[in-house]
Amino acid sequence: MVEWFKQDALVYKFERNGSDGSKERSDQNQLSVSTLHISTGNASLILKRSGFKDRGAYRCHVQTSGGVLIASVWVAAPIRGLFLELSRLSGYEELKCSVRDVYPAPRVTWDTEPPTYEALRPVTRMHADRTGLFTVDSRLKRLKGNPALNYICKVSAPYGGPMWTASLKVREIRGAEGKDLTLPCSAPSYMDNAALHWTFSSGEETSTILSYDSRSKHISSPPPWDSYVELDAYKVTFGEGSLRLMDPKPLEHSGSYTCEFSLQHSKHTEHNDVTIGDPSGEMDEPMTRTERVLFESYKSCTGPD
Repeated sequence: MVEWFKQDALVYKFERNGSDGSKERSDQNQLSVSTLHISTGNASLILKRSGFKDRGAYRCHVQTSGGVLIASVWVAAPIRGLFLELSRLSGYEELKCSVRDVYPAPRVTWDTEPPTYEALRPVTRMHADRTGLFTVDSRLKRLKGNPALNYICKVSAPYGGPMWTASLKVREIRGAEGKDLTLPCSAPSYMDNAALHWTFSSGEETSTILSYDSRSKHISSPPPWDSYVELDAYKVTFGEGSLRLMDPKPLEHSGSYTCEFSLQHSKHTEHNDVTIGDPSGEMDEPMTRTERVLFESYKSCTGPD
């Protein structure tokens, strides 16, 4: 005998009687089992014209001469992407971890690397739309006094499957004009042989400056950045993706450098806010991004002295 339950409600039943033949009953026309395959041990349930109404937990009971076998399966909208970003609103820095259009509601946890003794107090909100799909938004204030922390958001489905992770580290770096500068970036211990992507942004524009393909071990960098950046291909295979910025100039190379290690279910991002000052290394307080854009606009209008 084969029985399929959705939650705790019986939705399909098949039983074989020696004298009367076989009996098959289904509470829904779109549910069926290939009776020809049951004798070979395959009692898979077929959902025809499936939709959102079919989501949920299903349980199969198979009764044989040796006893009863039970198996469970979820019909779900799986996690397809995880997003982690840093915002500077309301006078403090806040990390936002989000996932969209999933079912059932996932579990969200936070960690730091290295671990911190200070309690993490994220605020997680879950909202279901009219179709029952969930959007999850988890926010965590960045801890003060420990700028080197790597913040890790982990999301998992209640029915199992892969753990999704996204992590973020932010730092400020000052350099001197014409003096080579190292921009740090290291993959977390749980990421192995990941692809690497470096971008640069100043004002509203963002451009790719270097990419590393973990399969081919190939490094590519478009001009003019190929003359200014360098990466050790041997070290990056071990998770060391630090970038060497050569002969930097204040206006051209001050900005935000972002590196991203990525695997199928994991992503690690590091933001390096870089300010290049005069060769003596004596710099005023770094300009904000808005101040830098206004300064560049002013220089383009006034021209050289």
